[in-house]
Amino acid sequence: AGLGGASSPGLGGGASAAGLAVREAVAAAPEPAPAPAPAPAPAPKPYRITTLHPKTYNEARQIGEAFRDGSPVIMNLTELDHADARRLVDFAAGLIFGLRGSIEPVTNKVFLLSPRDVDVTAEDKARIREGGFLNRS
Repeated sequence: AGLGGASSPGLGGGASAAGLAVREAVAAAPEPAPAPAPAPAPAPKPYRITTLHPKTYNEARQIGEAFRDGSPVIMNLTELDHADARRLVDFAAGLIFGLRGSIEPVTNKVFLLSPRDVDVTAEDKARIREGGFLNRS
């Protein structure tokens, strides 16, 4: 008399309780793989700093193109009148906002624009503040 036979209605008729408790062997779960070692930090992206000394606001395009191409830009506004210098700072602020970069004042009229994927080293920033990059163009 089996479990599904006509002589055994439900569980009661010929099936023993011990017969229902039999289970198949279950394979042991494999050990989880060890977590991979963290990847080394990516090497800093090489860069060349572009220094520009615009004489009019019309030179904003050069600043934007150099920055857009991934180059940090030193924007030296010492040769501009106050109104054009302010316009170029506003232009640069929009540029770095749109391309997710950063802007740092070096002096009152000199600014460092850094693209988002470029970290200007502390040594280069110190050299900029000391005037080491300001004579390049």
